[in-house]
Amino acid sequence: MTLAGLIDTFKQSVAQANLLMELTPEYIIVCLAMTLVCSLIVFLAYRLFYRGPCYSQNFGVLLIVTALVTGTIILTISANLVLSLGMVGALSIVRFRAAVKDPLDVGFLFWSVAVGITCGAGLYMFSLTGTLFIAVVYAILQLLRFGFRTYLVVVRCDKEAVDSVNQILKKAHARVRSRSTYPEFTEVTASFRMLPKKKNLDADLLAIPKVTSATLVEYTGDI
Repeated sequence: MTLAGLIDTFKQSVAQANLLMELTPEYIIVCLAMTLVCSLIVFLAYRLFYRGPCYSQNFGVLLIVTALVTGTIILTISANLVLSLGMVGALSIVRFRAAVKDPLDVGFLFWSVAVGITCGAGLYMFSLTGTLFIAVVYAILQLLRFGFRTYLVVVRCDKEAVDSVNQILKKAHARVRSRSTYPEFTEVTASFRMLPKKKNLDADLLAIPKVTSATLVEYTGDI
């Protein structure tokens, strides 16, 4: 059997097995619409429950665009077997050098890619159910973080007030992380956990004589 005969036999086997989908305009519109709906859920979960220091609007848009692009690629692969084999090799050489600031952003990117893959494969109910389930779990995990939070307090005072500062920090169960001594003043950095509504440690420290400043910052792992 010649090479052309083998190719024809392979094409007939693929056609009989229904491995390729026929892309109609209606099917493409429904697929992209479901991809957009699911990606909007991902975007809203990221936007409403983001707790980082600086929200990136561009990254939120990227989540939607990534899902749509992935869905389009899966549609193309499902309709053309030869093109799908070439696309696997083409995508394998793609390298992204953009740094991801928050490790949680990587999870959202994978979530967006998963939405594009499942919707592009025609698994609309699976994609919608999985997206809603992940969104609910993520929301619950974020709401559980509304309790005690970790804070950093930076106190600048004279050397004579260091002992009084340490006593206040000890009452708040704070751990001294660093202490810098200069000729004119001493700077103490400590971490502690407390409820957001009880952020009055800085006021107690400022009430100590010879304390010039007390800075309170919520620690999120990004500073």
